[in-house]
Amino acid sequence: MADVNFAADATTARPAAPAVLAPDAATIDFELIELLFFAYRDFVGEPDQTLARFGFGRAHHRVLHFVSRNPGLRVTDLLDTLRITKQSLGRVLKELVDKGYVEQEQGAVDRRQRLLHATERGRALALELSARQSARLGRALAGLPPEARGTVRDFLARMIDADAPRGAVADDAE
Repeated sequence: MADVNFAADATTARPAAPAVLAPDAATIDFELIELLFFAYRDFVGEPDQTLARFGFGRAHHRVLHFVSRNPGLRVTDLLDTLRITKQSLGRVLKELVDKGYVEQEQGAVDRRQRLLHATERGRALALELSARQSARLGRALAGLPPEARGTVRDFLARMIDADAPRGAVADDAE
């Protein structure tokens, strides 16, 4: 396949690579990066095992979490929150609906809207998964000063892109 970025004139200089591609290793916080990788692995690991029993994965978990936390969530808002395409949501949502974990209804005012609700079964699974993750967070915070939770919360909130939809997090900020 031809390189679509190939310059017709070989003497044309290519733009310089962004500085981020050639960083100074001494300025990179490898320790925190690796801790975040491992923390995320373990944070989702136990729920992954539970989800596997139902034939579900992490995408199902994310959808079920936000639908359960936000009854009546519009599909368009879920797409924005998760930053995924309609196509990638389609398969996951269909499985959750077909297996009785999520229900869809038309909007009362705009019948084109699809509003999502977790069923009792869906809420129970979402709560089980969240309880496991909450216990892990509790163990991690145990023994730290009382203000540590606020510091961790502020740190994680600052890790999120400023323009990213925040969903339930914004509602719980206070």
